[in-house]
Amino acid sequence: MRIGTGYDVHKLTEGRKLILGGVEIEHTLGLLGHSDADVLLHAVMDALLGAAALGDIGQHFPDTDEAYKGISSLKLLSHVGGLIEGNGYYVENIDATIIAQKPKLSPYIGQMKGNIAQVLKIPKDQVNVKATTEEGLGFTGAQEGICAQAVCLLGRFYENSVLVSGGACGRCPGCQTAHGKGTEEAK
Repeated sequence: MRIGTGYDVHKLTEGRKLILGGVEIEHTLGLLGHSDADVLLHAVMDALLGAAALGDIGQHFPDTDEAYKGISSLKLLSHVGGLIEGNGYYVENIDATIIAQKPKLSPYIGQMKGNIAQVLKIPKDQVNVKATTEEGLGFTGAQEGICAQAVCLLGRFYENSVLVSGGACGRCPGCQTAHGKGTEEAK
């Protein structure tokens, strides 16, 4: 098992949509950034990449690349999910916190969790999203920006498989590798 943490912050500004967890939220200000500036998904992606020792979102999606200008962070999260799976990991769970003075985010939390779970192809009960204020303190309290923190736990697909056990297939549930396809073949 591996653990990763992520943190992101973006400035609030006029003339931008406020998107958190892939949900467009009604507000007078939005987050400034090269992509859609979804701080929640950016923190989640950095946690996932960190746990798998795959760098950070700046390495994978540089803000100097026009291909990512205005892109939905849900698309970026999907790519990160593919990287995680392609490197032999699966998501055990994600716990994230959004720190914002306004707007009230509780009506949107369920949809945010659902978006993350759907994109990463995991059950919704493996994703937790919370929101809090800083009681008017700091840059979030002054409504200058919004930040998010995330932590995740990854497991390895192959911990009990041929790749780790030295040849004796552990027939792990859900295994989709060549040795695990069709349990009849493995018998």
